[in-house]
Formats: sequence, C-alpha cells, structure tokens
Amino acid sequence: MIERRVLADAAWFKSSYSPTQNECVEVAMVPGVVGVRDTKDRDGGTLVFDSVAWSSFLTHVKAGRNG
Repeated sequence: MIERRVLADAAWFKSSYSPTQNECVEVAMVPGVVGVRDTKDRDGGTLVFDSVAWSSFLTHVKAGRNG
C-alpha cells in the first residue's frame, strides 16, 4: 500500500488545459508515487498511484482508449 504522507510536501499542479482554478484535478509527483486530488476539495482525499500505474494510465489516455 502506498502511503499518502509521502505527498505531504509535494508540489501540486493542474493541467494548463483546465479552464478554471477550481474545476479540475491536481497532480503531485514524487519518486515512484503520483497523487491526484480534486481542486474543489483538496482535503477531501487523494488517490495515490505508483508511477508504473500512472504511466500506463497516461499512455491509454493519449491513445484515446477508455478500457
């Protein structure tokens, strides 16, 4: 299990394609771990992925696959 505390001091960013500051998700990356959270509720929880899973997700998104 990946612990969320590794993201405690991470720098969070959002996509430059997001039209507003509060209607998107933010991502933080530290070695081996990626966190994803909602900008509307930053304290509401964080999804945490290992970097291999995140890379696979991005590959599928860029290829236009959804499953």
